[in-house]
Amino acid sequence: MNKNQSTRRDFLKVTGSASAAIAFPTIIPSSALGNATTPPPSERIVVGGIGLGNMGGGDMGAFLNNKSVQYVAVCDVRTGVRNGAKDRVDKHNNNKDCTAHTDFREMLAREDIDAVHIATPDHWHGIMVIEACRAGKDAFCQKPESRTLREGRLMVEAARRYGRVVSGGSQRVLEDYRALVRQCWGGELGPIKSINVNVDPLSQPCNLPPQDCPADMDWEMWLGPAPWAPYNSKRCDGNFSTSGNSWRSYTDYSGGGMTDWGAHHFGGATYVVDVRELQPSEVIYQNEGGKRFLTFKYPNGILLTHNMPGKGNMQVEGTPGAKREAKTIPEYAAKGGISADFIECVKTRGKPFRDIEYAVNTVAVCHLGIIAYTLGRSLKWDAAKQVFIGDEEANRFLDRARREPWQL
Repeated sequence: MNKNQSTRRDFLKVTGSASAAIAFPTIIPSSALGNATTPPPSERIVVGGIGLGNMGGGDMGAFLNNKSVQYVAVCDVRTGVRNGAKDRVDKHNNNKDCTAHTDFREMLAREDIDAVHIATPDHWHGIMVIEACRAGKDAFCQKPESRTLREGRLMVEAARRYGRVVSGGSQRVLEDYRALVRQCWGGELGPIKSINVNVDPLSQPCNLPPQDCPADMDWEMWLGPAPWAPYNSKRCDGNFSTSGNSWRSYTDYSGGGMTDWGAHHFGGATYVVDVRELQPSEVIYQNEGGKRFLTFKYPNGILLTHNMPGKGNMQVEGTPGAKREAKTIPEYAAKGGISADFIECVKTRGKPFRDIEYAVNTVAVCHLGIIAYTLGRSLKWDAAKQVFIGDEEANRFLDRARREPWQL
């Protein structure tokens, strides 16, 4: 734990007996002080949530109901969502102590908070994770973890520099594809040659007409680093569609289905064929009769294809009859899903199942694919230097411009 955590918890232990001599309720629920199944508040991981809509609300429930967590703060740019989240936390904690914020920096400034979970639109992820690390907080960030290739590398560097536990939120990587992982890692299919992922579409520019912004929405804060645009309810809707009428559909905020569902499917694929620690060295663009598809080549020879004609999603090509030594399969560090895995690693300082580097390597595949499709040609990628080899045009897509003051 960091210095702030130790100071706070030592203070609680020192003052515990003294406070008992002051006005103290006669009857206290055992869970408030800790019992056989619930640690006392001084030993719980203190958590706050940023972005508490559809996915964020689900994440909040997972953390709120984790007995190792003390949930204390909420942040959202929409008054109704923010107040509703605070009420939910207060009801769970049986008090009125949860603080509510519009600006995530206020939450990060709290010395007592150990970790935050982030489920904002994608264009905020990089900035918030990096700022959380700088503030000494561990972070759980929903997929896709980065909006650009440059953001991903900076997120990994921040986690390592500040010694933070940072987990991606791609729960489907393990929970959807565990059986296929067991087949491949167990050696049933022999040495693996390739795997195919089918996912669409790419995001598109947004030209929705302006609408009056609701009084309870801080539109400037919602936009943050994204280019200024007029408010439209469909522009910022958090529904899970990637084909229009949601922020997931538009280039200023997301990579569309390629990154949104791609984070799940490419994450599962790279796990299945055991290239989580690598990034592709080459992206081969192909167009046959108007059908566009890609082949990602990894340094170890594994191929990952995207929308390959005639192949199904997560279809693996192995080497029948050839032997492959079985390998131990990584699992979550604790029961209760990917959020419990994160909390356990916050306590032990271990590497979470979706460590930020694994998550960034996954979303890098998505970004590389988008750039290849945008330019309509093949690319060579230097993963160590994080640049396209001899390709200045492609290197212009490494990052996106950001509005002040939201720079990386």
